[in-house]
Amino acid sequence: MIYLLRHGEIKNASTKRFIGQTDVGLSQAGCSQAALWHNCFSHGTATGKPYFDQVFASPLSRCIDMATIVSGFKSNTVTLTDELREINLGKWDGRPVAEIREKFPREWEKRGKDFTGYRPPLGESFSDLSRRVIPAFHKIATENQGNILMVAHAGVNRMILCDLMHKKIDALFTIPQDYACLNLIDNRSTPFKVQEINLRAGDFEP
Repeated sequence: MIYLLRHGEIKNASTKRFIGQTDVGLSQAGCSQAALWHNCFSHGTATGKPYFDQVFASPLSRCIDMATIVSGFKSNTVTLTDELREINLGKWDGRPVAEIREKFPREWEKRGKDFTGYRPPLGESFSDLSRRVIPAFHKIATENQGNILMVAHAGVNRMILCDLMHKKIDALFTIPQDYACLNLIDNRSTPFKVQEINLRAGDFEP
């Protein structure tokens, strides 16, 4: 079973910014969200035995920290996977959304007209993200069995779920992905099956 988790709340989350590959850490609330999941999975295992057989994570610190807290694994036993990084937003990364709309109206208009293919300056398009993420996910899901924790980002998770549910990339933002949400994917047979989306710690019992 694949446990696809989004990282918890990040620092300064109240400011609406483009956060792609900028390495922003978890906030105190984000660490608390991770701890809730750790407690949840600790109750679902025999004493002293880890719930997860393997852990994969984006190499950005908000995902590494989430993965180690939730799983109890040490950071050097988490498999860091570059393909699970959030979309590269190039020169827009880390900047407020309102600023981009105001200073670059033509670029903003281009993005609106070509949601899947538009690339911010020096960044990736959602089509690029799909080509990076989907093969990596299927490789992990095919080559590993048992309880697999995968910690990534909203854009990455949505792309995986879109692929598995046969949705077009244009439907990406119709899939909810709250901070620290869990998605359950059954990889024990093909095709893989999405069982749950956007679960909170209190909504799930292992």
